[in-house]
Amino acid sequence: MTKLHERIGAQPSERLAGIRRGVEKEGLRVLPSGALALTPHPEALGAALTHPLITTDFSESQLELITGAHRSAQATLDELVEVHQFTYRALAQQPGGGEMMWVSSMPCGLPTDETIPLGRYGSSNIGRAKSVYRMGLGHRYGRRMQTISGIHYNWSLPGVTSEEYFALIRNFRRSAFVLLYLFGASPALCPCFVAGREHSLQPLGDGRNALHLPHATSLRMGRLGYQSDAQATLAVSYNGLKGYADSLHDALTRPYPAYEAVGVMNLGGEYNQLGTSLLQIENEFYGTIRPKRTVRTGERPLHALRERGVEYVEVRLMDLDPFEPVGINAQTMRLLDVFLLHCLLSDSPPDTPAEIAELKHNQHLAAERGREPGLQLMRAGRSVALTDWAAELLAECAPIAQALDAAQHTDAHAQALAAAQALVAAPGQTPSARVLQVLAERHAGNFTAFALERSAAARDHLLAQPWSAEQQQRHAGHVAQSLAEQKAIEAADTLPFEAWRQQYMSVEQLG
Repeated sequence: MTKLHERIGAQPSERLAGIRRGVEKEGLRVLPSGALALTPHPEALGAALTHPLITTDFSESQLELITGAHRSAQATLDELVEVHQFTYRALAQQPGGGEMMWVSSMPCGLPTDETIPLGRYGSSNIGRAKSVYRMGLGHRYGRRMQTISGIHYNWSLPGVTSEEYFALIRNFRRSAFVLLYLFGASPALCPCFVAGREHSLQPLGDGRNALHLPHATSLRMGRLGYQSDAQATLAVSYNGLKGYADSLHDALTRPYPAYEAVGVMNLGGEYNQLGTSLLQIENEFYGTIRPKRTVRTGERPLHALRERGVEYVEVRLMDLDPFEPVGINAQTMRLLDVFLLHCLLSDSPPDTPAEIAELKHNQHLAAERGREPGLQLMRAGRSVALTDWAAELLAECAPIAQALDAAQHTDAHAQALAAAQALVAAPGQTPSARVLQVLAERHAGNFTAFALERSAAARDHLLAQPWSAEQQQRHAGHVAQSLAEQKAIEAADTLPFEAWRQQYMSVEQLG
C-alpha cells in the first residue's frame, strides 16, 4: 500500500464530507450582434460593490456571479444556476432586452481598447479605488486582456494548516496541465483580440472570423492570455506562508520604472493607477491557484494571510465550458475535488527556481499544444508524454474518488474520474476539440457565430427553468440591500480619497 493510500484511508468520512466548494464565474454582457454591451451594470442586478452574489470583474460589461461555499458539488451548481436565472430575467427586462452572457472565455467583438468600460462602484473611497485599480490594469496590460473570462473554484477541507495548503498548491502547479487538457475550452478566438499584436495563431477557414491553434486547449492560459512580462520577473515561491508573503510584499512595495513613468495621476489630476509598484494590490498577481483568506473591512489580503493563515485555495485556470449553460457542471466540480485532495495528500517536496521555470514551460505547452499527439512535457529535467503522465496521475486518484464516494454515499466521483480517464485516451472528445469541431462544421469557422449560438442556447435553457415567486423575492431582497449598503458606505466616508489611498497603500497595512 502506498503512502497516498494510507493517507486517504486515514481520513475520517465526516472530514471528507466537510469539503466546501464555491464558484466565481465571469462572463461578458454582449449584444445580439456579438459586440460588447457598453451599457452600465444594470441597476436591476443591484450594486456591484456590495451584492454578495452578483458583481462585475474588470469591466462594467463583465459580470461575475458568485456562489456561497457548499457541502456538495450539486448544491454549488444549483446556486450558480439560480443566480444565472435571476441575472437573465433582469437582463431580459432591460431596455432592448437583447443582452446575453457570452459563454466563451475568449472575448466577443471588442471596441477600441480605451472604449472598453471600466467597472464602476460608486463614489465611496473603496468604490473609487476599485475603479482606479482597473484603470491601472488597463495602463499596465491593456484593457483587452482583462476581458478574458473564466471560472474560479474555491476549495477548503476542515483542519488543513497553512503549510498543508501550500503543499497542495505546489502539487497543483506540478499537475495543472491535466486540468488544462481535460477542461480547456478556448482553442480559438475572435481576430479582434490579437489585432496589432504578434501571435502564432493560424486562420480557421479564411481567418477573417476566427484564429486558432489546432491542438490548443486553453489560449486563455497560454502566452496570449493572462500573462505579464513585468510579473515574469517575480520568483514567487510556494514553500510556505512566510516565503510567499515576503515575495508578495516585495512585489507590492518595489517601485517598477515603467509604472513610475505612468504615474499615479495624469496632468489633469485624474488617477492612472493606485500605485507605481510592480503590483498595485494583491489581486493583480496572476497564478493558476492562490492561497486565500477572507478579509475584514478595509483590510489588505496580505495582512489577512499573515495574521490568520490560509483559509482556502482559489483555482483560477478553469475555462468557461461553452457547452454547459453556466460554464461548468457538477461532474467537473467532483473531478476538481478528487484532484485537489490528491494534491493535498501526495508528497510535496519544496519547489526550486528550476522547477518553477519547468512548470511555466509545461503550462504553455499544455495550453497551446495539449492535444498534439505525443506531446512531451518536462518532469524533473526529463521528458515525459503528457498523456502518460496524466494517466498516471488520474490512476493515483482512484482511491480518493472511492473515499469521497463512501463519505457521500454515491458513485459520482468514480464516474467523474472514469470520464476524465476516457478523455486522456480520446483527445477528440475534450471540450477544446469539440469547440473546433463545431466551429468548423456548423459555423464555417466563425467564432462569433459559434459563441452567439451557444450563448443564446444557454440563455434560453436557463429562462425555461422553473422560477418561483419566493426565488424572485429573495433575489430582489439582495438587490435592495446591496443598493442600501452602497449608500451607507458612501455616507460613512470621512477621509478625502487621496488621504484614504495613501493610507490603504501604505506598507504598514501589509502586516
